Amino acid sequence: MRSDRLLAILMLLQSRGRLSAGELAERLEVSRRTIYRDIEALSAAGVPVYAERGRNGGCALVPGYRTDMTGLSTDEARALFVFAGRGDASTPGLEPALRSALRKLMAALPAGQQPDVDHAMRRVVVDSRRWGGRDQEDHPALPVIEDAVWRDRRVRIRYRHGRDGRPATYTLDPYGLVHKANVWYLIAAHRGEPRMFRVSRVLDATVLDETADRPADLDLEDLWQQLRSRFESRGEGLDARLLVRAESRDRILGIARGQMVDEPRCEPADADGWCAVSARFRGILPARGVLLGMGAEVVVVSPPELRKEMLTAAEAVLAAYRDRAERATEGDDNPV
Repeated sequence: MRSDRLLAILMLLQSRGRLSAGELAERLEVSRRTIYRDIEALSAAGVPVYAERGRNGGCALVPGYRTDMTGLSTDEARALFVFAGRGDASTPGLEPALRSALRKLMAALPAGQQPDVDHAMRRVVVDSRRWGGRDQEDHPALPVIEDAVWRDRRVRIRYRHGRDGRPATYTLDPYGLVHKANVWYLIAAHRGEPRMFRVSRVLDATVLDETADRPADLDLEDLWQQLRSRFESRGEGLDARLLVRAESRDRILGIARGQMVDEPRCEPADADGWCAVSARFRGILPARGVLLGMGAEVVVVSPPELRKEMLTAAEAVLAAYRDRAERATEGDDNPV
């Protein structure tokens, strides 16, 4: 135990500079007298450390003394702290020891590496809980996206949506990355709205020479939990292909966006004045509810289950109107 404490004192003094005996005692949960004995032991072992008593005293290393007790490169330290320090805390009995070890290692890192490690830890969350069985995915665009995240630069991506595979282009303010059961997600703002993008669906990415708009007080882990809960509550979503009257397209999509998961992709109008639109809805019932109110200005092309829902609902509405009209004609009801 004492050897661990001596090493911890040396690491703290190297990274923090002068510390009072009281501060060291509080950090290491020992008495001040023990700290002074440990300082003497370090000095006897040849470590240029000294202690000064009094109001302005403290413990310190001789100026200019450095020792790299980790041997870690910046990339190695960043990877270690990201994946060990921000991972799933669900393993019983492991988390306290792991965090204690990482605190000691952080103190031992050269001063120049510590800001890089802290920068990385604020931008990556590792969550090992699974969303059902998924195979390992390829992430060819991940290095470019990582570069944008580390350097706080905007990134332009071409993204493949859902089952139809149709690409769309987005300019994003990256907030960070999430590693979820071997699947990487980019958390980024599109037009100011935080969203998550599955990195394996990014067809290509370009880092822009523009500073990303990332809130200074952003808690990436908290935002991830919010997006994760929203995703789980609605499932994977429902991909739909629609035909929309060109003159009504903007109005219709403006109303329907509230039930959509992603931004719809629109094609130019054909010779008959219809626009093909690909959209992902929150589910079949939200899609039916919002599209039914559009009347004959929208036609569902796919999927078949949504077409069936629309037809069933439309027939039910038509039957209700016919029934009311017949009863009103016979004088049994008020048509209003």
